[in-house]
Amino acid sequence: MQGGIFRVCVVMAAALFFQKENTTLPEQEDDIIHRMKEHQEKLQSEMIRLEQEDFKQDVEVPKAVEEEGNQGWDLWSALSLIIFLMIEIWRQDFQDGSAQESNSEEEDYLVIQNISQKTTLPDKVVLASFHDNCIRISGNEFWRMREFVEGFADDLLEALRSVCNRDADMEVEDCIGVGSMYENWRVSKPLLCDLIVPFAPPEPYRFKFQLWCCSGNDIPPDRQGCGRIKVVKASEDDSGCLCGKSNLGEDMLCLLHGKNETPRANDTMEDLLCSRNTPYLAKDQVMKWFQISITKAWNRISHKYDFELTFRNLDVPGALKVKFRSGKVIIFNITPVVQFEDTDAYFVSSFNSSSLPDVYWSLSFAVYEKNLLKSLAKKLPDNPCHLSCLQIVCFLHRKQSSLTGKSGLTNYHLKTALLHLLLSKAPSEWRPEHLEKRLRDIFRFLEKSLLEKKLYHALIGNKQVSKAFLIPAQFRASEPLNLFRPLVLQGDLYAKTVESFHEMLRNAPVLIQEYTPHIPNGHVPAPQNTRA
Repeated sequence: MQGGIFRVCVVMAAALFFQKENTTLPEQEDDIIHRMKEHQEKLQSEMIRLEQEDFKQDVEVPKAVEEEGNQGWDLWSALSLIIFLMIEIWRQDFQDGSAQESNSEEEDYLVIQNISQKTTLPDKVVLASFHDNCIRISGNEFWRMREFVEGFADDLLEALRSVCNRDADMEVEDCIGVGSMYENWRVSKPLLCDLIVPFAPPEPYRFKFQLWCCSGNDIPPDRQGCGRIKVVKASEDDSGCLCGKSNLGEDMLCLLHGKNETPRANDTMEDLLCSRNTPYLAKDQVMKWFQISITKAWNRISHKYDFELTFRNLDVPGALKVKFRSGKVIIFNITPVVQFEDTDAYFVSSFNSSSLPDVYWSLSFAVYEKNLLKSLAKKLPDNPCHLSCLQIVCFLHRKQSSLTGKSGLTNYHLKTALLHLLLSKAPSEWRPEHLEKRLRDIFRFLEKSLLEKKLYHALIGNKQVSKAFLIPAQFRASEPLNLFRPLVLQGDLYAKTVESFHEMLRNAPVLIQEYTPHIPNGHVPAPQNTRA
């Protein structure tokens, strides 16, 4: 009876094992079967030997006790064999699963690499002609556009200051130009200037910042690259004035505030553009205040100008459009921002931050990036091809978006890829004759980033940035910031982005040839200096 139970257990365990291993390769099956036969023969011989020894030693043991002992040994042997087989099955499954995941990643990588390798780009002569005739915008046009926008913006902001209550409203500072127009790689028309306008709270208030990369702040992990702006009274700081929180007496006079100029104690957080029932600055409140202030400012100075000023997008407070009587249109953005301490980093109230909760502000390094491009360009040879590469990629990306719809890839991602390559390659690699090679490098870098689902910020936590280039220490020491994280969390958008990028690579040769004029005798005019 006991032997029968043991044999049944062995058969069941072996059946389970071979059922799991049925998907292995033929040579693996033969090896496993051979090992199992050897193991079974060893177990049978061992069982016979032990039964003989037990029979000799236990002749005088009562039959009931002998049967109970043999039954216990048989069950223990069967259980041990089953445990051994289950461990072997788990080990094989783990190896197979890991191999499948590895093979899947390798297959995806090979697919993307094949697309890149099969993309036949025109030679440097055709690329240079394509860039000069279809993409490049003259420097004079850049300067005229920027000069008009900056002059009008200064006048508008001065009028805004005059209509605001200096004792209650936010204090607006001078505007700063950022983005492609100020980095000389703008591609599409009409030209668009991006201006940021820092603002500060009225006395006796100040801003206190909470960053995702600083310990002690309860910023959620999915808010990387963001922070909160807390509005506090200056008296809460040791360096603030004490007259607002203590009774100085009739004989004491504050040297910072006049006799009739005392800090207001009855201001509510809503009056300071904070989110309801919190001390944190709210983007929605700031956008509403800025839009109303811009409207009042234009009403004050509109009689001086012979054109119309309207809002292009009501969801973006400073998206403005100037329309002349001749029909000519000029568009630009004025975005209210908050300066982070005494640095060139700014918390922005828009610029893709609309998906964040109202009290979380995206941190922009646009000024640092503009300065980094200028700094790196000084080390490059004459007429470097770095901006030409970026402009060609942006042009192809815009054309592809018009065909297949908008994807998760933005011009900012493309600029970030260029910055990484500028930091990693020798300056001599950016000579004008290397345009085709560097363009292919950008394609490969973007492909690899999409495959790995990681595109790190060019400045935050990047060890390749020279220490001579001054950025705040907390950002230099921070963990790298993955710009693709929000994209990857949206599976459908990520898949569409990868597909759209592949299509762009396939269509690139056709688009370039289509937009390139005929080149007689392969002669191309000398390119204009494209230093940033």
